[in-house]
Amino acid sequence: MKRTFSRSWISSSKPRKQVKYRENAPLHIKQKFVAAHLSSELKRKYHKRSVPLRTGDKVKIMRGDHKGKTGKILRVNLKKMLVYLEGFQASKIDGSKADLSFAPSNLMITELVLDDKRRKESIEGNHGSR
Repeated sequence: MKRTFSRSWISSSKPRKQVKYRENAPLHIKQKFVAAHLSSELKRKYHKRSVPLRTGDKVKIMRGDHKGKTGKILRVNLKKMLVYLEGFQASKIDGSKADLSFAPSNLMITELVLDDKRRKESIEGNHGSR
């Protein structure tokens, strides 16, 4: 099977091609996979269901061992499609600490960082007047 990326894989019903599409996608497409749902207040305010995650956003963990806890995003790893939160670390056998990673689908955005003008416009829907 073809090794380079192809947009036609997304329309396939075969699970292996769906996985291949997600894993081999270029970073500008993987950015869209690293999105999370908005809280109900933010949904009402911005009229959007989900938004791509960005460093500094505050999120609530919805699934897993840390369910119900909140944290601030430290970094987003696009290659692995994972998010790292502030204050969530695991201790390794040698005594050192390692940041815990979370899947974006298990998170809910509770507070957005709107410092970036382009992000603010895309979320609020102000694309200028025509």
